Amino acid sequence: MKYVCGPCGYEYDEAAEGTLFKDLPDDWVCPICGAAKDAFNPA
Repeated sequence: MKYVCGPCGYEYDEAAEGTLFKDLPDDWVCPICGAAKDAFNPA
């Protein structure tokens, strides 16, 4: 599954990254704009 950052559009692809989005640490942020996990939506 893929998740998209609302503020900047960065796409987190679970298959490519090898880690489920839900398993990322709570303090994980978007590597592009620094938005929190809750700013991401399923693509």
